[in-house]
Amino acid sequence: MTKDKNVYINRELSWLQFNARVLQEAADKDVPLIERLRFLGIFSNNLDEFFKVRYATVKRIFDAGKGGKSELGGIKAEELLEEITKVVIDQQSESVEILNEIEQELEKENIFIINETEIDAEQHNFIKNYYYQEISPALVVIVLNEDIDLPELKDSAGYLSVKMSNLNRPDQYALIEISKTMDRFIVLPSKGDANYIITVDDVIRHFLNEIFNIFDYETISAHMIKITRDGELDFDSDLSKSFIDKLSASVKDRQSGDPVRFVHDKNIDSDTLNFLLDRMSIDKKDSIIPGGRYHNRRDYMDFPSLGRTDLLYERIVPLPVKGLSFEESIFKTIAKKDYLIYTPYHTFSYIVKFLREAALDPKVRTIKITIYRLAQISHVASSLINAAKNGKKVTVSIELRARFDEEANINYAEQMQDAGVNMLFGVPGLKVHSKMCVIEREEGDKVVRYGFVSTGNFNESTAKIYTDFTVLTANQKILKDLNKVFNFFEVNYKVNRYKHIITSPHYTKSKFFALIDKEIENAKNGKPAYLKLKMNSISSYKMVDKLYEASRAGVKIQMIVRGLCCLVPGVKGMSENIEIISIIDKFLEHTRLYIFGNNEDPKIYISSADWMTRNIDNRVEVSCPIYDKDIKVELQELFEICWQDNVKARIINETQDNTYRRNNKPKIRAQFDTYNYYKNKLEG
Repeated sequence: MTKDKNVYINRELSWLQFNARVLQEAADKDVPLIERLRFLGIFSNNLDEFFKVRYATVKRIFDAGKGGKSELGGIKAEELLEEITKVVIDQQSESVEILNEIEQELEKENIFIINETEIDAEQHNFIKNYYYQEISPALVVIVLNEDIDLPELKDSAGYLSVKMSNLNRPDQYALIEISKTMDRFIVLPSKGDANYIITVDDVIRHFLNEIFNIFDYETISAHMIKITRDGELDFDSDLSKSFIDKLSASVKDRQSGDPVRFVHDKNIDSDTLNFLLDRMSIDKKDSIIPGGRYHNRRDYMDFPSLGRTDLLYERIVPLPVKGLSFEESIFKTIAKKDYLIYTPYHTFSYIVKFLREAALDPKVRTIKITIYRLAQISHVASSLINAAKNGKKVTVSIELRARFDEEANINYAEQMQDAGVNMLFGVPGLKVHSKMCVIEREEGDKVVRYGFVSTGNFNESTAKIYTDFTVLTANQKILKDLNKVFNFFEVNYKVNRYKHIITSPHYTKSKFFALIDKEIENAKNGKPAYLKLKMNSISSYKMVDKLYEASRAGVKIQMIVRGLCCLVPGVKGMSENIEIISIIDKFLEHTRLYIFGNNEDPKIYISSADWMTRNIDNRVEVSCPIYDKDIKVELQELFEICWQDNVKARIINETQDNTYRRNNKPKIRAQFDTYNYYKNKLEG
């Protein structure tokens, strides 16, 4: 099938539409006010990563002199760069309007975000003390001089561009770096019921004269700028260096990657803007985005709550899993049946309890686990270190190249290595993205395996906000297959065969194709035929084409896709049997769930893999079959709850207009109804 605009949605533009859905949450008046600000922060943070990775990739294609149509789904790289910039400018403009609206609503709640022109005498005294104690010692001020090269500006750091003017001499420019170590929002003393907040940017503006008092100027002004750099890692070829050393150096070098986006206050003087663009060698193919007075709006993710729980989502208390107990051995419990943990509705503590039990159990001989992203303070890592100190043979396959978490993973890898853990640093040419653990325990005269497999990272922090499935199991057949994956990590040239799990890069496409072919065959024979698929993203043209084939054969396909989606649903003769929704709400939908009808005897898999080329061909991924009948029913019911959402579900279609799915049925909000589903299960 030819790649063109009518067959596929461009992945970059589709991703921007996903971020537009995040922006919709910031605009939604039914979302609590401070949560709306935090969605603005998520929108901004997403956009930073998009430019570091996806825009940078397209720009590399353009810089290499390639058209890029075959790689980019039917659009030339040059055209795509221009379209991205246009879309982002519109979204940035909308985000400024939303921010202004939220600030007006906050004022109705007696929360005032003031700037440097609105400070009264009492607030000045507080701010003055704060400035000299907390801000001034950490300030980095760069005076720009024609004779001195402009130093490398840090990726995604915020800077105030300062202009000092005097009629008798040329303008003098300077940059003030706003350190990430500073609190962006400073809570001022309240006055009665009124709360006041000021940004660190405006505090610095308030003290411009003190900072530059040695210069002779008549007027001084400051405007925010931000530069985003290519986030790709380039590796040193020096064979004498360890992989960790090479990666550490590469992460540091990322700070000096080529610029791909320049964001500036739209009110900045044109001569100041041109001066900066010239000194930074930024050209028209770098995305130049005029914005509002404040950048780095990702900081709004940490906007102070001021104790106003009424302006936040009601906190949910993670529920226990019926049948699992912290007071009993998890090994003994899962020896009888499998258990499904669905975070954040369930507590992640079961995973830590499982690992801590393994660390202490004298009968446990080996622990093997894959790690992609760890929490900043990781009980998972400390449990593994504890196990190694107790004489267990612990093997950890850690992905040091987990994008933007490389430094944290390196630190933990070194800690675990020092404790005697056997560290495996991935597979050459592949990222290890699978989420699994296998524990071997001596029971009498045989070795029995226990373990778990998941759709998400073993990360206590993200488990509070990402929805993910984890299955705890003692199914020896599945665990034998999982153990083979660990063997592959150590002996890469040997391709194993698996009887139960589906793995990338060797089998995911062919196995899923076979399962889809079975549905096509059933449809042609007049039997029930359907697919119910939940994933983060779908961008593999081969997988899209296969779903088009299934649709043409009459297979009914329901898809829940949170992020980018290159498939065009609902097109007669191509995809009329495919419906797609996207759910953006309080939690980040992160589960991958694949249900194949199989003539009313569904085959169900949870997976670490999205249907993207990178997950299918360039990563080690695991899709695990669900055999436990109770869990199969549970997963089908959970899919239906999501599918029936008519509050936070958006319809994905060719127009990409992010229309909410509304109907006259009783309101179903998937995430809230899922929590109630589990509460009801506990209550019997």
